[in-house]
Amino acid sequence: MIRSFLASLLTAVLALTLSGQRAHAAPAADANPVTLVASDGVKVYGWVASTGDKSKPIILLFHQAGSNHAEYDPIAPELVRAGFNTLALDQRSGSERWGQPNRTAKELGKNATYNDAFKDLQAAVTWAKAGGYTGKIIVWGSSYSSSLVFLLAAEQPAVSAVLSFSPGEYLGGESTVKDAAAKVKVPVFITSAKSKEEVTEAKAIFTAVASAQKTQFIPQQGGVHGSSTLRKDKNARGMDENWKAVKTFLDSVR
Repeated sequence: MIRSFLASLLTAVLALTLSGQRAHAAPAADANPVTLVASDGVKVYGWVASTGDKSKPIILLFHQAGSNHAEYDPIAPELVRAGFNTLALDQRSGSERWGQPNRTAKELGKNATYNDAFKDLQAAVTWAKAGGYTGKIIVWGSSYSSSLVFLLAAEQPAVSAVLSFSPGEYLGGESTVKDAAAKVKVPVFITSAKSKEEVTEAKAIFTAVASAQKTQFIPQQGGVHGSSTLRKDKNARGMDENWKAVKTFLDSVR
C-alpha cells in the first residue's frame, strides 16, 4: 500500500512538473521563427503562424511594454483559424514576460525607447511585402505599439487596416499619435480597458482618425489593457465579448 501511495505521489509530482514546463515552453510548433533586419541593422526576431496560403491577409502583431511575442501565443492560433496569417514580433522595447525572453531586446543589450521600436514595425511591413504575402497587410498594436501603428499606417501605403488596443499619447508630445491618426484613411478598430481614463484616451485618437470606416469598441463585460484583453488568463470574463468585436471588424476588412 505504501509503495502504491508513493508511486501515485511520484506520478502526480511528475505531471505537475511537466505541466509547468509546458506553461513556459517555447512557442507552439506551428509558430515558425524568422529573423528580420531593421533599417539600422538591428536583428528583430519574430514568429510566424501560417494558414498555408500567402494570398490570405497577414496580421502583424506588436506587443506592449515589457513584453514579447508570447503575448500572442493564445491569440495568433485563433487568428489563423479565422483565416489570417500572423507575424508576432519581439520588438527592441520589451522584456521577459509570459515565461519567455524578448530575444531582440536581449541581444541588443541596451534599453530602447518606444520610438526606437518603430524601426522594428517598419521592418515587419517590409518583410511581409518581400515575403510573398499577396493578401492585405493588417497591423495590430498593444499599448505603446497601439500608438506606433498609427504612425506606421500614416507612412506605409501597404497597410490595409489598423487594430489598436489601448492607445494613448505615449510617444512624446501632446498630439503625436492624434496627428498621425489624422492621416490614416484605412479602416481602424480601437479598443481599450473598461476604465474611464483609457476609454477617454482612446476616444481622442479615434476622433482624430481620418478614415470613414472606424470603430471604437468599449467593453461592457470586461476589458483589460492592451491585447491581453483577448487572453483568457487575463480577461476570463470579457474575452469572448472582445473577440466578437475583433472578428466582426476583421471580417469587414479581409
